[in-house]
Amino acid sequence: MRQALSLTIIFVTATAGGLTPRHAVGQHDPGRDAMKLIVKDKFKAGRERLAKPPKSQNSPISEAERNFVLAILDCQQGNQNEAIDHLQTAVSLGLPIERIVAGPRELFEPLQKNEAYAKWLAEKRKPLLHGPMLTSVTDTTAQFWVRTANPTQVTLSATTAGATSKTLPECSTATTAAEDYTGVIHLRNLKPNTQYLYQLSINGQPQTEQLKFRTMPTAGEPAKFEVGFGGGAGYTPQFNHMWTTLAKQAPAAFLMMGDNVYIDDPTHSMTQRYCYYRRQSEPLWKSFIASTAMYSIYDDHDFGVNDCIPGPEIDEPGWKRPVWEVFKQNWNNPAFGGGKQQPGCWYDFQIADVHFIMLDGRYYRDLKGGSMLGPVQREWLLTTLKNSTATFKVLASPVPWSPGVKPGSKDTWDGFNDEREQIFSFVHTNNIDGVMLLAADRHRSDLRRIPRAEGYDFNEVMSSRLTNVHTHSLVESAAGSEFVLGYNEKCSFGLLSFDTTASDPTIHYTIINIDGEQVGSATLKLSAMKNQ
Repeated sequence: MRQALSLTIIFVTATAGGLTPRHAVGQHDPGRDAMKLIVKDKFKAGRERLAKPPKSQNSPISEAERNFVLAILDCQQGNQNEAIDHLQTAVSLGLPIERIVAGPRELFEPLQKNEAYAKWLAEKRKPLLHGPMLTSVTDTTAQFWVRTANPTQVTLSATTAGATSKTLPECSTATTAAEDYTGVIHLRNLKPNTQYLYQLSINGQPQTEQLKFRTMPTAGEPAKFEVGFGGGAGYTPQFNHMWTTLAKQAPAAFLMMGDNVYIDDPTHSMTQRYCYYRRQSEPLWKSFIASTAMYSIYDDHDFGVNDCIPGPEIDEPGWKRPVWEVFKQNWNNPAFGGGKQQPGCWYDFQIADVHFIMLDGRYYRDLKGGSMLGPVQREWLLTTLKNSTATFKVLASPVPWSPGVKPGSKDTWDGFNDEREQIFSFVHTNNIDGVMLLAADRHRSDLRRIPRAEGYDFNEVMSSRLTNVHTHSLVESAAGSEFVLGYNEKCSFGLLSFDTTASDPTIHYTIINIDGEQVGSATLKLSAMKNQ
């Protein structure tokens, strides 16, 4: 059955575009690359990496960041006075003081013996380092992730917005060193689709201005709302204003679909924390996540290395579980796979009558066994799909479902065709309507159609160039899938506007670039996502 599609293309542009170091440095990140050398005690090579000129005008390292990493180098080599000079210079150039306190903090412990430095840092440091990050919002609950300078209690006070505001009981969390000084505040007994104001405090002292968030529409009932999504968020300071563009769009939720930070160093937690702390200290990022419900999954560059295939075992290789632990400490999803017994990043959640099913495409990836998901996650997925009563089911993968979109590569679902076919056939055999596919990985924003001999054709929307410099070409001709629209001229994200109140419920997909311009759109209808 050929799927009907209401389509408006506003603007479409094409540009040219294993475990290889070529891809690992593709995000033009001298700070991250130097850190990967420092943790191996390759100090000379680290300095040389920082001294190299950028590969393009779009990939400079800021002087503040360069000084910060030089301070790490000097501190590791016992040059404490030089390290202090670099840190103070970095702060004078705009480095958030949170970077120094977060560290990784053990890197700068030797400097505390310098009384003048210790006094300088004490005068500038703040109790709240990272967050609040709004997460796991439902129609009656919300959660807030934070990281602090020391183990402490963080208190949240909230009121309903508007002229007749109502004060809610205070809630709090205790941050701990064991969880990298993070904690999560749970707010309950809220009203659906209602705006609230909130503020965080430590020891009675306010740590934020008055912030706001909105609860989701009533669970299970038809509604109108927007969800943004994207991946490919390399550290590129010149593109940090993407977070402001997203904050202005103000979707109900945002899905970070993988390659959320580019680490490419699974065996060294120090590098991983460096990359996370750098992102979480960015003022524009902090403003965005304080009022937008955030959800995340990982992909190769923030789980392992480029196109990694770690295998089916839980604790082999030995870096898998530690990487998962660091990931958990820096996000707060509704769940993390099957927990300690079955680590992963898969989970599901619902907004109104739309079901989001988020998949882990890396932890159990097994090319020899022919599975991207592993048997436990695959069974969970099929059961979740079969039991879902939602109008739309959004099936989110870190890599594309559509055949042929990464020519010559088996890193997408092309490398796991039998498992992909098992999932697709299960949808049709069990008469599961309203399934739409979501993915990232390719550095562009796309809409593609996957024709099916039985059942309905699948639509897949993709977006994975939130802040990346590197761009992937549009693939307009591929065996097994059809190109509908795409954009890759600038950084962009995908916006899904759901309207399940309509007689024929719709999903409107819009591509929005970093400057806030709508550059492509299409409307998908439930009537074209039915098996009969």
